[in-house]
Amino acid sequence: MSQPASKAVPPAPAANFLRTLIERDIASGTLQSRRFGGSPGDAAHHAAGPLDPAKIRTRFPPEPNGYLHVGHAKSICLNFGLARDHGGICHLRFDDTNPEKEEQEYVDAIREAVQWLGFDWTVDGTSHLYFASDYFDFMYRAAEALVSDGLAYVDEQTAEQMRANRGDFGSPGTDSPFRSRTPTENLTRLRQMKAGDLADGAAVLRARIDMASPNINLRDPALYRIKRATHHNTGDTWCIYPMYTYAHPIEDALEGITHSFCTLEFEDQRPFYDWLLGHLARLGLLAEPLPRQYEFGRLNLTYIVTSKRKLRALVEEGIVSGWDDPRMPTLFGMRRRGYTPAAIRAMADGTGASKTNIWLDYSVLDGCLRADLEGQAPRAMAVLAPLKLRLTNWAECFAGGAGHIEPCQAPAHPQRPELGLRRFGLSDTVWIEADDFAQVPPKGFFRLFPGNKVRLKYGVVVECTGCTLDAEGRVTEVQATVVPDTKSGTPGADAVKVKGTITWVSAHDAVPATVRLYDRLFTQAQPEAEGRDFREVLNPNSLVTVQAWLEPSLAGAATASHWQFERHGYFVTDLKDHRADAPVFNRITPLKDGWGG
Repeated sequence: MSQPASKAVPPAPAANFLRTLIERDIASGTLQSRRFGGSPGDAAHHAAGPLDPAKIRTRFPPEPNGYLHVGHAKSICLNFGLARDHGGICHLRFDDTNPEKEEQEYVDAIREAVQWLGFDWTVDGTSHLYFASDYFDFMYRAAEALVSDGLAYVDEQTAEQMRANRGDFGSPGTDSPFRSRTPTENLTRLRQMKAGDLADGAAVLRARIDMASPNINLRDPALYRIKRATHHNTGDTWCIYPMYTYAHPIEDALEGITHSFCTLEFEDQRPFYDWLLGHLARLGLLAEPLPRQYEFGRLNLTYIVTSKRKLRALVEEGIVSGWDDPRMPTLFGMRRRGYTPAAIRAMADGTGASKTNIWLDYSVLDGCLRADLEGQAPRAMAVLAPLKLRLTNWAECFAGGAGHIEPCQAPAHPQRPELGLRRFGLSDTVWIEADDFAQVPPKGFFRLFPGNKVRLKYGVVVECTGCTLDAEGRVTEVQATVVPDTKSGTPGADAVKVKGTITWVSAHDAVPATVRLYDRLFTQAQPEAEGRDFREVLNPNSLVTVQAWLEPSLAGAATASHWQFERHGYFVTDLKDHRADAPVFNRITPLKDGWGG
């Protein structure tokens, strides 16, 4: 069951039942007797090691078959954060048991994403980066032990026959005709599978549990399948590969994991998790105490899709420019968009952990970003829809005449005086936002229109006198006069009262830039609701590119630097395309959420 999407910035910290479980287990003393052999290993390996210095061990176990997305951030923050907070260690483990879909590219990308998010798997000089494929020898050894103990058998039914004989929620399954083979026969056949004597798909190794179990996952689940495929880590050493549901519990146990956290869809797999580890411990292969699996609710964010298949479609169909497109919910896309690790962590931590899947409105993430950047992002003025404003009495107002440049200044950050001042000049021609002028003003419009006065922020008060139109009736220039003795920060500057203040950039020192105005990729909060194709609700305005003018303080801005453009929102220099001599800025989020809902 899902809760309604929340639009408020979540409290920190929110309720987290996993934290309560950990604290209970530590207080009970049940974890204090654990030994750890310094690296993953079997029961004998750990028995020879010292008491585990980590109070708990958790793991983040991605499959390296794609790029991490914002949904993964929840699991990363939970596992690494809970271990950190309780004197524990979190492992980064690649569940690489499916060679057809896994690549080194994804391994490298996942490592980079986890570190960018602010976490590390190296503790006191020891790396806890592991691969499931490093345990293939033990997994096979465990499989032979299960077969020898009568707990597993080789099934040579076709996939269709196994599916038909599995039964459903209303009827029990039917025993395989191969289920009654002796352990010796099964062991011989398993070794033939491993040796490559059988064709792909000709047989699988299955656990012998209960074909009548009401939990379908216990109806003799598959443990190994034959698959001739080159593995990114083990090459062509193996032609049989363990199933995820078999491999994952073993990985946890070999690594001494105490708390194995996963999302709710794995709840029905927990009985098999316990069944498998219990038998392997009884057979002397795994150390006790054994890991325990706990399930928590998935975090779903509105206005995105996270299915790897659908994300791949967005890339391959050219809807987005790549996996790091700033509209993508991948961590690389969010990094390029300008979301900070602190904002993502705050969103994940603020939702806590519960036994319920939740929908969180995208505005919560934007709220976390604003909270992070408000106190640190330098300010600057930028004009994104430029319209020329000419000050017609400039020469009469200043001793320098028409060519005079009036120096202006503003704080780099209004609450951080240590960041100093930004300095820029005001000339007789400036760029203003096109929507800051109206020939016929609507009610409540306090910006430029004929006869009205406004303040050029940090500059002077001007009075609009008119405009110039082109042949199509479009405004090409606005004219105004300077009101004397109204320079900001000088005596008498406030003698002339105005209701409107507008931002501007002087034409003489404005920096030209490409600005990409990113917005949500979909127009509906749940793009796939009611079975629709997510392509039907793509936002045609998810990317608008404009040629803008920026104040001179932005000249030479460093790559991946964050700024608040006054009035417009938070922006970041693009990771890939920005150059000091050709700046490219991405809008991360406006100053206020404009989506409603």
